[in-house]
Amino acid sequence: MFKKHPAALPFLFFSEMWERFGYYLMIGIFTLYLKDVKDGFQMNEKDASNLYGTFIALVFFTPFLGGLIADRILGYRRSIILGGLFMGVGYCLMGIHSLPALYFSMTLVIIGNGFFKPNISTLLGNVYSTPENAHQKDEGYNIFYMGINIGAFICNFFGAALYTTIGWSAAFAAAGVGMFIGVIVFMAGTRHYKQFDVRVEPRPGDMSIGKIMAIVLLPSLLFGVIGWFIPGKIFDSDSTDAFIFACIPVVVYYASLYFKSHEDEKKPMGVMLIIFAVVVLFWAVFKQNGTALNTWADNYTDRSVTGTTQTVFNQLKLTKKLTYAKDSVPKIDSLFRKTKDAGGKLVMAYDYPNYFKNEQTKPAENAEVYVWSTNISQSFNPFWVILLTPLVVSFFIFLRRKGREPAIPTKIALGLLVSALSVLVMVAAVKSGNNGSEKVSFWWLMGTYGVITIGELFLSPMGLSLVSKLSPQRFTSLMMGGWFLATSIGNKLSGVLASQWDLYTDKAAYFWVNFFLLLAAALLLFAMLKKLNSAIKN
Repeated sequence: MFKKHPAALPFLFFSEMWERFGYYLMIGIFTLYLKDVKDGFQMNEKDASNLYGTFIALVFFTPFLGGLIADRILGYRRSIILGGLFMGVGYCLMGIHSLPALYFSMTLVIIGNGFFKPNISTLLGNVYSTPENAHQKDEGYNIFYMGINIGAFICNFFGAALYTTIGWSAAFAAAGVGMFIGVIVFMAGTRHYKQFDVRVEPRPGDMSIGKIMAIVLLPSLLFGVIGWFIPGKIFDSDSTDAFIFACIPVVVYYASLYFKSHEDEKKPMGVMLIIFAVVVLFWAVFKQNGTALNTWADNYTDRSVTGTTQTVFNQLKLTKKLTYAKDSVPKIDSLFRKTKDAGGKLVMAYDYPNYFKNEQTKPAENAEVYVWSTNISQSFNPFWVILLTPLVVSFFIFLRRKGREPAIPTKIALGLLVSALSVLVMVAAVKSGNNGSEKVSFWWLMGTYGVITIGELFLSPMGLSLVSKLSPQRFTSLMMGGWFLATSIGNKLSGVLASQWDLYTDKAAYFWVNFFLLLAAALLLFAMLKKLNSAIKN
């Protein structure tokens, strides 16, 4: 796989693999932990989805700042190491059952990712900046992306085994250990990319970092506070209002980069900003893997295992034993109950429907049933990435040899269209289960993840490659932060969409909304392809 590629690639590959091992292990259990009535924080679907959306939004918001600091002050290697250490500590602290500790650990992860994520992607792009390797840049990002998903695939099995046998804290600690391993691997490969850790001095007229802080970061914080305290809820919750308001100065700043850029930079900058805006809707749907699709796996998917599968899963500690009792299946009006939160305050908690509630055929009284852990479904997407990446890379190499490889904007438009089609699989799943009244096969989830993964491979690594190719070198990492800002806004929208889950009595209607959002984004980009592709060629 690494043959004929720069020697730096395997080190960056495995650094990112272990970093994503930690991140996706944490994300795979995050909402399950928040909703756990016994050992978690007893949150309902709306509150858990809102916090999840805000968290992953801020995780991808800070790369704007981390990229800027790396470009101007720290350099890429120092930023990556610092970010990795912050995230590792944050994951380890997340298992402390206290809301203040949870928020503090989330803050460490948010800051850490800001330093790590844009800069390792930028460093990879620099490695492929030499004439002998420039033609391999798209392939390099695809291979790098596969490393991300190997980590994302294996982590959920570790997470499931640890939280079912020891507890949530052990699973979060494993995420931290994975991150620390990633930092060690990165440091071990220093000699292969030290020469590519090059900062380019700003041109005359470029804003200093102090000025950027003053006119972007401080207004962003101020806007966030205004959004939080503004009367009413404009975007469904105070946290969403605060986030959307905080984004305004940053979005305005990125738009100003286009107008202030030199004439030879305007066209590529315009292409990047348009792509950033359109892919927001992709992430809004795709990032529901940790919310709506996790809920679908938990409550609407037949997760029972028998025979050899049960034996193997039991030995790997990937199952949970449930005992069926007729009286244990709650009625709809009995799902809410009074309980005490972590601070001893009396609150209304939500008991999620008993696993057997929508079983079409109920087991015998007191029968024991083994079900696989819900978070394992988070490995479906990375499984498909690992399987399909070599095929997608080979497909594009074949087209390149024929002189017919599509430009990156075309690949991204196709990715949006394919991703829209993946949502139709979930519409069919809802119909198959009579709108949730019966459990459905896990193959529906496998199918939707399989289709959206094709769209993802056409879009996500290509976006990283696009930024690396088109950004002026003096602020490449800053523009990589712009890509992650688009991801951030999409992530927050994913939480907003998922928080409406319980309001849709017809779950098919929920998925139709997602379909039309992606379809609109795809059609908009297709309408602009001629100009975008022309701008890149010129």
